[in-house]
Amino acid sequence: MQKPQSAERIGELSLLAFTFFEGWFPVLTLLILQYLSPIYTYLLTVCFASLTFLTVLIMQGKLAQLIQFSAYRPMLLSASLMSLAFIFIYVGLTWTSAGNMSILIFLQFFFSFIYFNVIGREPFSRQHLLGAFLMAFGALIILFPENWTVNRGDLFIVMASAIAPIANYYQKQARQQVSSSTVLTFRSFFAIPVLYILAVIMETEPQWQAIEQVWIYIVICGVLLMGLSKILWLEGIHRISITKASAMMALIPVFTLFFSWLLFNTMPDTRQLMAIVPVIYGGYLLTRSI
Repeated sequence: MQKPQSAERIGELSLLAFTFFEGWFPVLTLLILQYLSPIYTYLLTVCFASLTFLTVLIMQGKLAQLIQFSAYRPMLLSASLMSLAFIFIYVGLTWTSAGNMSILIFLQFFFSFIYFNVIGREPFSRQHLLGAFLMAFGALIILFPENWTVNRGDLFIVMASAIAPIANYYQKQARQQVSSSTVLTFRSFFAIPVLYILAVIMETEPQWQAIEQVWIYIVICGVLLMGLSKILWLEGIHRISITKASAMMALIPVFTLFFSWLLFNTMPDTRQLMAIVPVIYGGYLLTRSI
């Protein structure tokens, strides 16, 4: 039996690895999007992610949970909403930067506060209200640059952030009946045919030569960034508090900005540096206990 301190240490290491992988996600996705359209990029990535989840599910001996029909309603709702959120992320990244995406996706904490505290009337403190204000302020810095023209890519990322808390709500409901790997496997296999139909209708089929240029990035994104990292996240929050996990998530935009500079030689601009502090600190305040 693991000692509490040992379990917490494993949780912290899992979350640290998760933030490292997540920091790479927008950067490597931007590399793929130079050759492939967004929905086809998401489709190919989720194919490799689904194989990762299925492998873990088989190793855990929980394959039978995929036919536990009582969990289908929350799993279907979670899968539908999360797939839509990721479509918005991939489409948004075709028009915005990796740095902007990594900061704006943090707004899911802000929308959680709006949905469950303000609208849902769950109790909240002045600290939570301040956190929501800081996140909104940081988002406005990103969304409205000097010429007051909103970048449509940034808007897509904000829409993804708005959808994510509702998807996570239903994912939590499903998790009460089946394992995390079951939820993730179901979600990825649900997404594949839907994405294929959307890609065929809305986009031009990519040439094999284009796929060859970025296949290694697709595998990395699917297996590590959308596969293993999601398992690390669920394992991490199983062992440490959501408050600590959310605070560690603040490393993600820092990693992204660094990796973006490393690969694209793009230094963080003034707006990103001005926005990152209120967004991250606001998210920390929102996830702290009253």
